[in-house]
Amino acid sequence: MKKMYSWSGALLLAAGMLAAGAAQAQETFRFGVVNPDRVMREAPAAKAAQTRLEQEFLKREKDLKDQEAALKAASDKLERDAPTLSESQRTQRQRQLVDQDRDFQRKRREFQEDLNLRRSEELQKVYESAQRAIKQVAEAEKYDVILQDAVYVNPKHDITEKVIKALNAGAGNATGGTAGK
Repeated sequence: MKKMYSWSGALLLAAGMLAAGAAQAQETFRFGVVNPDRVMREAPAAKAAQTRLEQEFLKREKDLKDQEAALKAASDKLERDAPTLSESQRTQRQRQLVDQDRDFQRKRREFQEDLNLRRSEELQKVYESAQRAIKQVAEAEKYDVILQDAVYVNPKHDITEKVIKALNAGAGNATGGTAGK
């Protein structure tokens, strides 16, 4: 009988230790969640990238708008003048309009392709900086796991603001191509 009590005592002690160990493991496991869309919208590096893109493509965009307005004006003029033009003059002007429109469409397509390529390059730089900032926050605050794109996040686990602040702090000493690790 004495053995039974010692055996059950040892079993209770082991169960207690396991429960305490599980509770302690649960307390020390830290995870955070980052909203990458918010980082890409609000981070100073993302805003700076957007400003650079706007400045870089502003002149080409204005030129395209001017060319589009000129094309519309020429088309309107042809419609007004068509009744008074000879058949050959009307045909010649229509060909010119078609050529101008083709040139305009080509330039607009090239503009869009160039803009998309540059936007991708700039966003990739911001993304890489954000990943470094996430890692920095995770290491500094001893997170075990950082998740992105969660369906629901309890605000106490959301570290997006910390990541944005880390990106902001890193933006002052970042030169665009050099990374710490």
